[in-house]
Amino acid sequence: MTRSISILGATGSVGEQTLDLIRRERDNWRVEALTANGSVVKLAEMAREFDAKLAVLADEARLGELQETLAGSGVEAAAGADALCEAAARPVDLTIAAIVGCAGLGPTMAAIEQGGTVALANKEALVSAGDVMTAAVAQHGATLLPVDSEHNAIFQCLQGNRIEDVSCITLTASGGPFRTWTADQLEAATPQQAVAHPNWEMGAKISVDSATMMNKGLEYIEAHHLFPVGLGALRIIVHPQSVVHSLVEFRDRSTLAQLGPSDMRVPIASCLAWPHRMDTPMESLDLAAIGELTFCAPDENRFPATKLCRQAIEVGRAAPAVLNAANEVAVSSFLSGQIGFTRITAMVEEVLNRYDPPAPRALDDVLAVDREARSVAMLELN
Repeated sequence: MTRSISILGATGSVGEQTLDLIRRERDNWRVEALTANGSVVKLAEMAREFDAKLAVLADEARLGELQETLAGSGVEAAAGADALCEAAARPVDLTIAAIVGCAGLGPTMAAIEQGGTVALANKEALVSAGDVMTAAVAQHGATLLPVDSEHNAIFQCLQGNRIEDVSCITLTASGGPFRTWTADQLEAATPQQAVAHPNWEMGAKISVDSATMMNKGLEYIEAHHLFPVGLGALRIIVHPQSVVHSLVEFRDRSTLAQLGPSDMRVPIASCLAWPHRMDTPMESLDLAAIGELTFCAPDENRFPATKLCRQAIEVGRAAPAVLNAANEVAVSSFLSGQIGFTRITAMVEEVLNRYDPPAPRALDDVLAVDREARSVAMLELN
């Protein structure tokens, strides 16, 4: 049976890999809406190929260019923040929420409020608006499926089990490209080196987050909201091979782990086919060829981001939203050459120490905290 889908952030890494899977089962899918930030030509090409009903740009100033590029295709064009939310609110069987950063929060909430199934690849939205978002999921009867490989692995391990029987959840981390680097080497790390992840093909922002280990800290916060086992039952372990994507230990001391190739098409396929399975183009794991799987504790002296994230969710209130906003500003500043690599986490910590607003109660509160935290972070650059 044909299913309808909208992809928020279609031109990003997750969006492209989602469309790659859909292309392989084209008759099973009807594409409702595709969105992008400012990639006019790429978005138009995707919309034409997949016969999307609607293509939306975040950059409102480029609407005319998008309309011209789509002329004669029958694809409706729109642009701007309101248009993104309107696209996300269209009723479909599945929405892929893959807009990077807090910019994806509004559209993701709009998708949740239409009560459908939302595959969440935007961890920053849940980090910033955890309680607000989970309350909206419950209020509107939506279903939230995790796309991140780690959370998707946990989700799979929990199938057929009760959350009450979980004693521990362990998120695995590759350690990023700088796992074995000394503190002195980290000081001199360049953006080009930081985005060269050894195992995964990802966008620049998430690659830098992986290099600082902030990505794993954000996933720790996300796991807290997705799997309510208590902060004391959440762990992080470094696993350089990125074969074991997460582990769940139960009260009887049985541990289930989900293993798979280091390719986001695997967890994306899990969401596309849920509650069933579908084929992917990936090769089967060859454990004999891999040879060994190793694990070690994270080094929070060289990579303090995980500790910052743990402290932020322990503090609660708006601390996770402040942390996320400060990190987005810091990562952008690093990628543009304004600050050094180790300054990213230091800058986030400084913003957390300077700005401590009350807990947000609604989406507008979250967005207000995000704006103010970014202003504080910008002051730290000067």
